[in-house]
Amino acid sequence: VQLVESGGGLAQAGGSLRLSCSASGIIFAISDMSWHRQAPGKQRELVALITGRDGTTIYADSVKGRFTISRDDAKITVYLQMNSLKPDDTAVYYCNGRFQVAERDLSDTNFWGQGTRVTVSS
Repeated sequence: VQLVESGGGLAQAGGSLRLSCSASGIIFAISDMSWHRQAPGKQRELVALITGRDGTTIYADSVKGRFTISRDDAKITVYLQMNSLKPDDTAVYYCNGRFQVAERDLSDTNFWGQGTRVTVSS
């Protein structure tokens, strides 16, 4: 399974960006897909997550009300709509997916994308 992100770039404070992450490969079930970010000198942190079964979403407090995670099951794609961007949102954003990749093994395997850089200028 491969995860490919797109949509990063440069935005001004107050602006918007939309990230996309598409999964390819053999996937029998999706446990969840999520976005994480890592700013320079900081640990990687969870930004938003959406479950595979019922679409429940979880957000970091720092992005609640500004970011929205959504998914397209047919395309196995997850999106992150980022509005009201702040300079503190500057980071490399990584897509993560936890998938069942074996038909008779219900355990999840964790996959990461290569990351896409988001820079927000003040």
